[in-house]
Amino acid sequence: QIIRKALTEEKRVSTKTSAADLVTETDHFVENLIISVLKEKFPSHRFIAEESTAAGSKCVLTDSPTWIIDPVDGTCNFVHRFPTVAVSIGFALEFGVIYHCTEERLYTGRRGQGAFCNDKRLQVSKETDISKALILTEIGPKRDPATLKLFLGNIERLLKAQAHGVRVIGSSTLALCHLASGAADAYYQFGLHCWDLAAATVIIREAGGTVIDTSGGPLDLMSCRVVAAGTREMAMFIAQEIQTIHYRRDDEN
Repeated sequence: QIIRKALTEEKRVSTKTSAADLVTETDHFVENLIISVLKEKFPSHRFIAEESTAAGSKCVLTDSPTWIIDPVDGTCNFVHRFPTVAVSIGFALEFGVIYHCTEERLYTGRRGQGAFCNDKRLQVSKETDISKALILTEIGPKRDPATLKLFLGNIERLLKAQAHGVRVIGSSTLALCHLASGAADAYYQFGLHCWDLAAATVIIREAGGTVIDTSGGPLDLMSCRVVAAGTREMAMFIAQEIQTIHYRRDDEN
């Protein structure tokens, strides 16, 4: 409700790591609200959150119970009043909640208990053929010529492999939810963060999907890179096709 109301209002916008990495007062307000509510119920738990990390808090994942929070995913969309914006809250890799703020869709997943959207069970696509696949990705914050060349080159590689299409919607968490719901067949990205992945990874896996590192190995939540797909075959194909775009790890910031 806070984000829906603020979406149509004037905003004070600042930048973080690049001119394309935006933050607003709503990001800070929603993050503080979520953390304060959770701290009241779970005072001994740890928190990793996007704006706190940007302000200098350490981003280190330990064995301690940890909430991983993205208060406004799709901030650039939010700034431009483009209505693809979400809140993401993950509890380590045990359960996750992602809320599509403008469409009022609540995506949830809990390890061993399935994934749902507004109580409707989610099921990933079982497509294994790249020539029948719709793939989602996001650009990431870096805009230097070398990064853009690699980003566009990866799209070109997948289109040359005859993928039906490659889409960018401006929200990593909602793109991953589209994958979990079977509306897309795969997702890959370099430059996303643990708060983009924590909740979505649980939801996708509980919907029957695969989430791995871009190397083809196990997912590293702090590595700032991912390939996810409805099938392992699709995920491995994409991992082998795309070239790496280097970003600093979350736990090195």
